[in-house]
Amino acid sequence: MAEEVLILSPGKITSHLTSSLLAVAFLTSFGSSMLYGYNLAVVNSPAGYIKDFYNRTVVSRNGTGLNEEALTLMYSLTVSVFGIGGLIGSLMVGTLVTKFGRKGTVVNSTVLVFLAGSFMGFSRICSSPEMVIFGRFITGIHSGISLSVVPMYLGEIAPKNLRGFLGLMPSIFICAGVFLAQILGLHELLGKEEHWPLFLSLVVVPTFIQLMLLPWFPESPRYLLIEKHNVHATITALKWYRAKCNIQAEIEEMQEEQRSLSSVETLSVWQLILDHTVRWQVLSVVVINIGMQLSGIDAIWFYTNDIFENAGIPAPEIQYTTVGTGAIEIVAGLIGCFTIERLGRRPLIIGGFAVMGMCCAGITLSLILQTHVPFMKYVSVGCVVGIIAGFCIGPAGVPFLITAELFKQSHRPAAYTVGGSLNWMSNFTIGFIFPFLQRSAGSYCYLVFCVICVSVAIYVYFVIPETKNKTFVEISQMFATKEAVEESQALTHPDQLKLKKMNGYGSLENGSLEFDSSSSCP
Repeated sequence: MAEEVLILSPGKITSHLTSSLLAVAFLTSFGSSMLYGYNLAVVNSPAGYIKDFYNRTVVSRNGTGLNEEALTLMYSLTVSVFGIGGLIGSLMVGTLVTKFGRKGTVVNSTVLVFLAGSFMGFSRICSSPEMVIFGRFITGIHSGISLSVVPMYLGEIAPKNLRGFLGLMPSIFICAGVFLAQILGLHELLGKEEHWPLFLSLVVVPTFIQLMLLPWFPESPRYLLIEKHNVHATITALKWYRAKCNIQAEIEEMQEEQRSLSSVETLSVWQLILDHTVRWQVLSVVVINIGMQLSGIDAIWFYTNDIFENAGIPAPEIQYTTVGTGAIEIVAGLIGCFTIERLGRRPLIIGGFAVMGMCCAGITLSLILQTHVPFMKYVSVGCVVGIIAGFCIGPAGVPFLITAELFKQSHRPAAYTVGGSLNWMSNFTIGFIFPFLQRSAGSYCYLVFCVICVSVAIYVYFVIPETKNKTFVEISQMFATKEAVEESQALTHPDQLKLKKMNGYGSLENGSLEFDSSSSCP
């Protein structure tokens, strides 16, 4: 049977979107990625009710309530502990995906969601604020794992002509999670005091659906072949994920990558950082992941209500306006998802950061002038919408996709650990320093984000090549060429030996040595 499949349709690696691919993309994004967006926004609506619960609990324990500063600190811990958990989860990714596989990590990590949901759901019954905080911490760990593993899994099961489309699906579901939390947080739904524990613990529902269905689908074929050396399981997985097409060509491409890595174990983070053959890939992951969070998107979400209030929107209607921005996020994410295979990665990420940079400058200008020019307050609203749309159309999802594409199998887990941990640390940093930055710089604070966005766009334009419709080996060869050019330029002695790298991982092109053309033989 294995031999039958191997001889099918030799040629280019292209494939149509199958029901199995779409189902796995939906289940992983719905049951894991969406929870990240949901948990980002879920604590905003019931903030007052949670603080009241904390205060009443402390009164019942100690006889006296918390002062305003202590209550604010306790609530801030509830919000920020999610990011601390996310950082810890991101640092675990490399070990987990190597031991349990990509799908195995997604499935096994669901236990964290059920544990967290139980803590948060029963916190009021048990009169325990600690259960809310600990539940938020555990959901953070799960989100830290999911943000890296889901794009990795989808990137490895997708054929190269669909890798961008499937790779951006998690970002759409993240936006959907934010939108869902905004909708359910309305006073007419779960925005009442008696509902907040249920509101926080609803995360278990999509995870339960994922747990019931995802285990029936196979593991990543690349993981099965390259890391587990299981050819028959690889063929079975490809038969699930592909229509009747070039399975042979795809297996040959994976075997080519396997041969190039035959002497290379899965690298640790430290080994990845020290490996000079992938320095441009590592630097690119660092730039786009830090730029994603330092672009100011979190600050915009933080400041949105104030901008809408200054624009004259009545306070009771601001919550509905905020829901409208959530809908814009989803629409922008869908546009990016359905255009990435036509336009490529570079236009979306460069264009997204460029739009965000211009709109950050526009917000600064409008905030300065709105006291003198009345219509400027509407310009500020338009700039908020522009920043959110620019972010969701490219920078929200493309960095996770590119992290998968820039590295081969042995380096990919460590690369996701680096990218994920930097993402969470940058998230925490901007949340911590923005209030101080806003206090010291006022309206000019958004110029900082403008500079960062434009700088990232320029870096991507000059350094990161287009990866659309290319195999992982071909992408590595493009970076290897950059390395080879730099090394050849550095060689000044005519008798020096020049090694040509095929893949940027230390192997020689065609197993040969090539002498510099200026050298001569006696």
